[in-house]
Amino acid sequence: MSEPPAVAELPAASVRIVAPGPLSTVQDLGRPGLAHLGVTRAGAADRPSLRLANRLVGNLPGAAAIETTYGGLVVSFLAPTMIAVTGAPCPLELAGRPVGMYAPVDVPAGARLRIDAPDRGVRSYLAIRGGVDVPAVLGSRSRDTLAGIGPEPLAVGSVLALGREAGPPPTVDLAPQARYADEPVLRVIPGPRDDWFTAESVAGLWAGAYEVSADSDRVGARLRGPVVRRRTSDELPSEGVVAGAVQIPRDGQPVVFLADHPVTGGYPVLGVVVPDDLALAAQCRPGQHLRLRPCRQG
Repeated sequence: MSEPPAVAELPAASVRIVAPGPLSTVQDLGRPGLAHLGVTRAGAADRPSLRLANRLVGNLPGAAAIETTYGGLVVSFLAPTMIAVTGAPCPLELAGRPVGMYAPVDVPAGARLRIDAPDRGVRSYLAIRGGVDVPAVLGSRSRDTLAGIGPEPLAVGSVLALGREAGPPPTVDLAPQARYADEPVLRVIPGPRDDWFTAESVAGLWAGAYEVSADSDRVGARLRGPVVRRRTSDELPSEGVVAGAVQIPRDGQPVVFLADHPVTGGYPVLGVVVPDDLALAAQCRPGQHLRLRPCRQG
């Protein structure tokens, strides 16, 4: 008589995805220093929110967490643990009861967490004590949606093991955050190709408001507003680009590169959003307006 097939045992400390929402991925602080290999940093689109979530549960700053887009995430915990949710503010329900964001929350084994759609912003971060323990690719557990590197986007039934690399117990019990601005202002350091555009259209860029397009994603925020016109018809050979680069395609409508941007681009870059403002760009939702303002280094 043949033996019944073995049933794979789940890790004792793990979570199961009941519903992933529109897009949920595992993210940490990314894989820096690999642009020469054609690999961008990727990582959390809103890095301050990831760091805060990890701090609230006592994780190391770069521990992997779940980035969920527009909510809809439902997670079942197979062991007791501690969690925190930061980023885009959204209703949370744990074991059928509402819980708050921006604070550590103890979770009993078997409980389900539901993250509903945010009323502002785009991306929320679920940190779990010990971090999400998926195999690292090129030194990071992040999903790069453009290059297809890292763990697959989460799906119904996905099981994520939890790590044990946590720091000291958390000492912060609440970290309230400022309300997201209706029309955020992104500071931009001009260059290196701002001289490719007419002075009048660059002035219009700084003075006008731009709407975030519906085809924005983790690669970049596509904007619609005053056209930025070229003063030259030259073609630009591909050159390196960075997160925050404000690229101007032929249609004159800016694109702000985000976490999963390419490492090179063939359109001129008019300026670069200062790193401290990139999280604001990553939390702007389609239909929302934002403004770009020149900012000199130093």
